[in-house]
Amino acid sequence: MRILNFAVRSARRLQVPKKSKKPISKKESENLYGEERYEVRLSGSGGQGLITAGVILAEAVAVGDGRNSAHTQSYGPEARGGRTRSDVVISDGEIYYPEATEVDLLLALTQEAADSYIPLLKEDGILIIDEDVFERKPYRSHIAVPFTRITREKLGSSIATNVVSLAFIAQYTGIVSKESLEKSVYGHFPELFAQKNKKALELGYNLGRKASVSREEECIGEALETEIDRT
Repeated sequence: MRILNFAVRSARRLQVPKKSKKPISKKESENLYGEERYEVRLSGSGGQGLITAGVILAEAVAVGDGRNSAHTQSYGPEARGGRTRSDVVISDGEIYYPEATEVDLLLALTQEAADSYIPLLKEDGILIIDEDVFERKPYRSHIAVPFTRITREKLGSSIATNVVSLAFIAQYTGIVSKESLEKSVYGHFPELFAQKNKKALELGYNLGRKASVSREEECIGEALETEIDRT
């Protein structure tokens, strides 16, 4: 019940009145895949900063981009190490139910999180995993990125993995503008961490660009194979 109450408060706090919403461009509309409601689930274990990541994303979408968003959260009995999830619902219209029920994008930073939440992912949804922590690869199409390892290697520790993951999602999907995401990230942490967060954002964007290129090359390859089959 505490989680539900928190969700309702979050929905009210982050809701943007229609009269104050910024106009949505064609590109932004396409990035939302033409859906009235877009659901994001950030999942992993306690201590990975995913609750904070959800709040950052929801506020970036609502305050920065002028769409409606709602944030809900859930975590296991252990404060650190237990399974956790952070949901963000995005919509150009009103959000009448703030919790995710049919997920469009699932970020899974642990095997347990993936096993638990993949069944809620839409058939055409996007699954993003931290490839280094998976013993069993998902049975469905997915994007594997070594978030934790590469964050530790490039930034000296894995503490900014949540910011790297958000930047990757922004670059790869376009569901939130980079400008809005950056303002939200910088606003949630002391200025002392601004430089490290800037590097984390740049790292995530670079990973997202590489993943986008790989996706385009794969699509081109599939198209060529289809054309060859026809001839």
